[in-house]
Amino acid sequence: MVVYEWSVSIYAGALFINLSLGWDMYLSIAGLLCITGLYTVLGGLAAVIYTDTLQTVIMTIGAVILAVISFDKIGGYNQLQHRYEVAMPSEFHNKSASCGKPRDDAFHIFRDPVNSDNPWPGLLLQSSLGCLWYWCCDQVIVQRSLAAKNLSHAKAGSIMAGYLKLTPLFFMVFPGMISRALYPDMIACVDPDTCEKYCQNPVGCSNVAYPKLVLELMPVGLRGLLMAVMLSAIMSSLTSIFNSAATLFTMDLWRRMRTRASERELLIVGRLFVLLLCGVAILWIPMVRSSQGGQLFTYIQAVQGYLGTPIGALFVMAILWKRMNENGAFYGIMTGHLCGIARMAMDFAFPAPGCDEEDTRPEILSAVHYTYFGQINLVVTVIAIIIFSYTGSAPTESQLFGTTWWTRVDKVRTRDEEETVENGMEMKTTDEIKEETPDSKAVENSYDSDEDGGCHKCFDKICGIPESGDSSESTPDITVDQRRDFLKENSNWKTILNINAAIGLAVTAFLIGYFR
Repeated sequence: MVVYEWSVSIYAGALFINLSLGWDMYLSIAGLLCITGLYTVLGGLAAVIYTDTLQTVIMTIGAVILAVISFDKIGGYNQLQHRYEVAMPSEFHNKSASCGKPRDDAFHIFRDPVNSDNPWPGLLLQSSLGCLWYWCCDQVIVQRSLAAKNLSHAKAGSIMAGYLKLTPLFFMVFPGMISRALYPDMIACVDPDTCEKYCQNPVGCSNVAYPKLVLELMPVGLRGLLMAVMLSAIMSSLTSIFNSAATLFTMDLWRRMRTRASERELLIVGRLFVLLLCGVAILWIPMVRSSQGGQLFTYIQAVQGYLGTPIGALFVMAILWKRMNENGAFYGIMTGHLCGIARMAMDFAFPAPGCDEEDTRPEILSAVHYTYFGQINLVVTVIAIIIFSYTGSAPTESQLFGTTWWTRVDKVRTRDEEETVENGMEMKTTDEIKEETPDSKAVENSYDSDEDGGCHKCFDKICGIPESGDSSESTPDITVDQRRDFLKENSNWKTILNINAAIGLAVTAFLIGYFR
């Protein structure tokens, strides 16, 4: 999933740079990675959070300005509907005129469940159950909640993100449709040679709809602002994934292989792992360009359905079913991922036919939409989890403490009730950790920075190694006191947050009903 997310973000950023500055695609990728990697490596998670906050403001302002200018240019929403319906390219060559015709259901969410490009049953299920993994399990999202001061802050951040997620319809989707209405020869091209001429992608040019609008409609000053907005969005995604990938690999994998790894070693390994994945993601970009008819958003949703849906199924089962154990979790998600990888491999091996071409793909591809396959994969994963869970023993009550919906509010255990878990770590009170923490003045620093040259210091700075020296002590585990404080909620703020969550759901329901 990390390689997929990186390749999509890198390609999207390079596409915009290529279109706006005329740079070579891979030169654009190199520049994008250098800039993003520099401040991520030097700043860590703090840099990611601060830059994300700033870039969110920039992106919102820029997107609002572009949306207003776009609607003014086309004459409002009613004119958009009329002009979009007749937005067809002038060059067809060997293609029929129907290939460039917009869909009749373009302004509707609920589309035909069999013959449409986005069947409504699959859409509703995939956007809820299928995407659950991203909002609840993906490290890019979860790290924000983990950085929250307390549970109320975490909830408020999620609700704020929910409000912002209501805006893409007006600030991204409609402007993209306006772009097709204004520039149909480019955005709606169907002839491979024509598409190659416009966007260097023979499969289609729909990916450049938004950048094209920015470059054509915005005045010089605002054009630069929107360019910053687009690159900010890309770099925001990349920095999050950089930090998440390094954290997951070093903390979940490397520390298991090297149990006594020092902080210095973990930092260096994390940086090197990021470089490795960057190379793999760049090699994956040609697959992104050509898959799913050249439509980047469709590719994103399809891969999420293939690989992400089993993660969401595992997450729900872990929370709701107390009988699930390690066997069920591991072999269940492996089963789901094998099914998803098989479908994804078939997608690449048997690409969808172009317009006016016969569909000779296997039935599993031609007849089963990727949103439907995602739900099939979800059911397969759940069944596998149940079957494999019964091949092992049930978790004990102490192991279930605070880990399921039914045990989330169990009384916080005292020191006498603490049990050593498999990796030998215990949950301790704050006082116990203070007693066990050595006086920093009494610890002799074996790393003498004064004896090292400038190159060594520069290397340490790039790898994020603190000047105080190498320490094998990792960050203390969360204590009972800290856990109690984090889960404590003020009743007034809890009510305010619940009201805002209800408002967000109501607005979402209204928009779904209006554009049904």
